[in-house]
Amino acid sequence: MRKKTLTLLITLLLAIVAVVGCGGSDQSADKTNEKPQTGGTEAPATVKTKELKLAFNQPENHPQYKAMEQLSKKFAEQTNNEYEIKIFPNELLGSQRETIELVQSGTIAMSIVAGSLMENFNQDYAVFNLPYVYDSREHQMSVLNDQEIVGDLFRSTESQGMFVLGTFHSGTRNVYTKKPVLSPADLKGLKIRVMESDTNIKMMAAMGGTGTPMGQGEVYTAIQSGVLDGGENNELIYSNLKHVEVAPHFTYTQHLMIPDYLITNSDVFNMMSAEHQALFMQLFQEAVDYAIELWVVDVETAKAAAEAAGGIFHTVDIKVFQDEVLPLHDEKVVGDTAKALYEKVRQAAK
Repeated sequence: MRKKTLTLLITLLLAIVAVVGCGGSDQSADKTNEKPQTGGTEAPATVKTKELKLAFNQPENHPQYKAMEQLSKKFAEQTNNEYEIKIFPNELLGSQRETIELVQSGTIAMSIVAGSLMENFNQDYAVFNLPYVYDSREHQMSVLNDQEIVGDLFRSTESQGMFVLGTFHSGTRNVYTKKPVLSPADLKGLKIRVMESDTNIKMMAAMGGTGTPMGQGEVYTAIQSGVLDGGENNELIYSNLKHVEVAPHFTYTQHLMIPDYLITNSDVFNMMSAEHQALFMQLFQEAVDYAIELWVVDVETAKAAAEAAGGIFHTVDIKVFQDEVLPLHDEKVVGDTAKALYEKVRQAAK
């Protein structure tokens, strides 16, 4: 009798281990949702909901967060809850560089990352991150929404575990510092936070300062403590992350219009049905347009809030900064592919 009882206990233990072993987490954790009964005595049908984790380094009031939140809701509704995109804002899942690695490994499904970081995986991305390469927001988005221009580049990192699905406009980047900057000479000796890319470091050197790569979440404290003398970004970041409190002078250098990319784990997107892929891309384009609408309004709101907090906005002659950085175009645009991309970008401005 004791032997039979022991056998039953072992069998039960193995069953529990098997169940736990099958429940490991990945970038698209499954949930089970019940559909309403359609009548009769039939049991309700069930559908597996795949949870897609999306990393984001900005707060919930950011236009891109709001746009992706809307996309998530529509995508769930139109796929009968087959997918749920869960957004993790405020660098909860790590810095942008770290989340790219998480996407590659399949730990999370997606992330929104600055365009400059993609240079680390394909140097041709540098063409879209050059200072003063775009004449306007409309010029930028006409290029980055044109699949004939960007299609091959966006898919070029697929074998590395991730690729770019599309592009958000992320404003115009400008310098902000503890003291006024009205010319390249005023940047001399100043340590300015830049995104992690060789192009940005060299750009800041050409503009007169010293580019210092650093995660966004560390910038406030670094300026406050004197590790940095300032940063460079758009009005939303400047105001929403309270950088105005430690660097009250915001100078409209307008040196960069770097895109933000939505990247995905290669397997996650490729395993979707063709119908769901097409639906996602349609909804993403709607999200891009919606984010731009919000951006225009939010920039004015952010600027007013920064001024109320003591921020001073300086308008300068950007040509003096353009002249300093334009040689970087020749240095960075190397190879036939990059040269062809650069030519297409500039042709689109005409």
